[in-house]
Amino acid sequence: MNAREFRFALSGLVAIAAALIVLATAPVTKNTVAGDDATDAALLKDARNHFQPLPKDAATREYPITPERVALGRSLFFDPRISIDGVGSCVKCHQPALYGADGLPKSRAVKDQLLPRNAPTVLNSALQFKAHWDGALESVEAQARMSVVGPGFGNPDYKSAMARVKAIPGYSELFKKAFPDQADPVTEENWGKAIGAYERTLLSPSRFDDFLEGKSDALAASERKGLRTFIEKGCVECHNGTGVGGARFEKFGVVDDYWKATGSQEIDKGRFNLTKDSADLYVFKIPSLRNAAMTPPYFHDGSVKALADAVRIMGTVQLGTALSGAEVKEIVTFLGSLTGKLPENFATAPVLPAAPFQSGDR
Repeated sequence: MNAREFRFALSGLVAIAAALIVLATAPVTKNTVAGDDATDAALLKDARNHFQPLPKDAATREYPITPERVALGRSLFFDPRISIDGVGSCVKCHQPALYGADGLPKSRAVKDQLLPRNAPTVLNSALQFKAHWDGALESVEAQARMSVVGPGFGNPDYKSAMARVKAIPGYSELFKKAFPDQADPVTEENWGKAIGAYERTLLSPSRFDDFLEGKSDALAASERKGLRTFIEKGCVECHNGTGVGGARFEKFGVVDDYWKATGSQEIDKGRFNLTKDSADLYVFKIPSLRNAAMTPPYFHDGSVKALADAVRIMGTVQLGTALSGAEVKEIVTFLGSLTGKLPENFATAPVLPAAPFQSGDR
């Protein structure tokens, strides 16, 4: 090898060595992906510390689910004929097309009476620790039982309400199938149990549940970012668990009076109206945020129309934090991932038992 050839070979070796150094020190695609995987894994771990996926149903030992009770409860839920004006029903305030709510700031009862508060969605409601904004009722069964003599149906007492049920012959057979060990099963207690059994099937799992089960790509990158913001900003301190809320009471307006931010026309004192305890002043059940993107308007009085405004207000009056526009958008994007599929037995109405013609009808 002459001197020229030696120099050429040496320069080639130097170039190869330099290239190897660059490859050794530069980040590679595998490392970059591993970093993303680590970030997703950390987010999933944090999420699992605060949330749990929905179960297949909300049955309990005290309130079991049977096909017969669910079938009966579904019919009763959709039937307006048990109300005094033939218009009121469970579905009137909890409409499938509106994701189990009614889209009104405050619901309308029989004879178009204005009810005092907004109707929250019935979807996933059986998982919450109490019923109603002020927790006045212990379960969906208690709520259903009360409703038949409440303003939603308008019956003066249980006797007249059950008489309306018995006047429709098909219901007697449905009640007997649902409660076979009872001589006279058409009772207000069984009315509540049947509707409660149906409502305990109305769960709406979403992509967020898939994420909690370990499928990290079930949420888009923007939704995962919003979840991280939701956790880090402190929203998760109240909105957690299976329902992303609905598990306890909290004062609305921890940092400032809520009505200043919501523009509420009336100041609702919340649970205080029920208990007369000063510690319950402006205290309400924390609402579940599942399907929140589909169930405006927001808060107990439906005073806020847009979800972004509701998020901003919560930051101000609950956390004492002025969320930036970007942070609000991120949280709203995450909340969209909580929208689940409507249960099939809720998305369509059942065929109801036929009522006989009354004397004089043609």
